[in-house]
Amino acid sequence: MTKVLFVCLGNICRSPMAEGLARKLFLEKGLAIEVDSAATSHWEVGSAPHPGTQKVLTEAGIDWSQMIARQVSKADFERFDYIIAMDHQNKKDLLAMAPFERQDKIHLLMSVVPGKEEVAVPDPWYTGNFIETKTLLEEALTQWLLVF
Repeated sequence: MTKVLFVCLGNICRSPMAEGLARKLFLEKGLAIEVDSAATSHWEVGSAPHPGTQKVLTEAGIDWSQMIARQVSKADFERFDYIIAMDHQNKKDLLAMAPFERQDKIHLLMSVVPGKEEVAVPDPWYTGNFIETKTLLEEALTQWLLVF
C-alpha cells in the first residue's frame, strides 16, 4: 500500500485539507492509499484544523473530527513513500530534517502539475482564501493520482 504524508507549517490549514480531500478522492477511485498530514513546526500540535479548513472539509462531506495537528517525526521518513510539502519553505525544512537517504521521498505538491511545477500553495492562515487552497489541492491531487 502506498503511504502519503502531506506537510505544511502548522498542520491546521493546508495539510489537513489535503489529507481529507485526498482520502475522499482515493476512496472514490478505489485506491488503497494511506494518507496522513503533519507540520514542520510544533506551534499547533494538538490543535484541530483551522475553522476555514473545517468549513471546506465539511462542505465536501469530509469528517475532520479526528484530525489533530502533529509535527513530522523521524519515523515518518521511514514510514511514508511520499512526503508532499505545500510550499518551498516546507520542502526546505523537510529536507533539513530528513536522513540523506530518504530525501528523495520529499516533493512539492504542485510539482506534478504541468506548467505549475514550482507553484507554492499559499497559506490561507495568512491569505484567508481557503477556496484558493482547495482549488490548488484538487488540481494537484488529480495529477498525483497518475503518480501513485
